[in-house]
Amino acid sequence: MTEEVFADGDSPLHRTAPVIRAALAIIYCTVVALLNEFYAILAALAFSTLMAGAAKLGPGRVLRHLSWALGFLLFLWLVLPWSISGSPFFGIGRLTISAEGVALCGRITLKSISILLAMMSLLATMRVASLGQALGKLGLPPRLVQLLLLAYRYLFVLEQEYHRLYRAARIRNFSPRTNIHTYRTFAYLAAMLLVRAVHRAQRVHQAMVCRGFNGSFHSLQVYRPTVWNPVVAVVGGLICLTLAVLEMTI
Repeated sequence: MTEEVFADGDSPLHRTAPVIRAALAIIYCTVVALLNEFYAILAALAFSTLMAGAAKLGPGRVLRHLSWALGFLLFLWLVLPWSISGSPFFGIGRLTISAEGVALCGRITLKSISILLAMMSLLATMRVASLGQALGKLGLPPRLVQLLLLAYRYLFVLEQEYHRLYRAARIRNFSPRTNIHTYRTFAYLAAMLLVRAVHRAQRVHQAMVCRGFNGSFHSLQVYRPTVWNPVVAVVGGLICLTLAVLEMTI
């Protein structure tokens, strides 16, 4: 279901402290999202590609995980250029593609790919437990950190429980079709999954309290100070500053 496919590696970004990577990801993605000039956006795409190369993610795995986003962006290209009014760019009969629509789609596409590459390079290269710890140090409320960690941990359990319930239905000769019986069966399955999740959450909470849980999680992974921490922080700051200067001067 949810796998940490980029967490194992030996790149400079993998060895950088999670707090620095999380802070840089927040700042960088915010700057890229606010860009409007094409030169600045293209520079952001180049920087994000360099990040992916520095993290040694591998082009095949990156493209495979970008496929879902590319499908959504393709849908935007099929809709926005025809629906935004402006100066004509290309026409087929009464249908006209506006230059403003094409420009908007181009900005959205380039910025989306840049942000996703940066997120893969900076955040996907760490474990979810390390990400939660880093967000907690950056000021995220402890309850939200606990919610993130527990939700990630039990997504796998809920997936296994769903497959168990679905197999039980198939053993009882259930065959999905487009009819009321199928809809009702899936509704019962979802309701039973919710009930079982609530009961499991109560048992897990009781077990954690019995083991002395005091409301905070402690990570067993320790990141010692390395030369890469200040280097990544300074380079990341310079990249964000460069993008801001390009946006304001071009």
